[in-house]
Amino acid sequence: MGNMETSEEKKFTKISIPTSLFEKIKERIKGTGFPTVSSYVTYVLRELIEEEEEEKEPFTKEDEEKIKARLRALGYID
Repeated sequence: MGNMETSEEKKFTKISIPTSLFEKIKERIKGTGFPTVSSYVTYVLRELIEEEEEEKEPFTKEDEEKIKARLRALGYID
């Protein structure tokens, strides 16, 4: 099957972070599966973005009220 990454995911940019933060991350990843500070930072940022995307409301407050009204009508909630 091969590598499923798109060519876009293989492109990299450079960012700057404070040296003190870099050193803290370097210490934190010792003994983990992260080979570099960059790989760890990439992982953390992806997790953060995915978490934020999951937290977005799947429906509006109006939708929620309609669902609650229907559940009340069916006797599932008071």
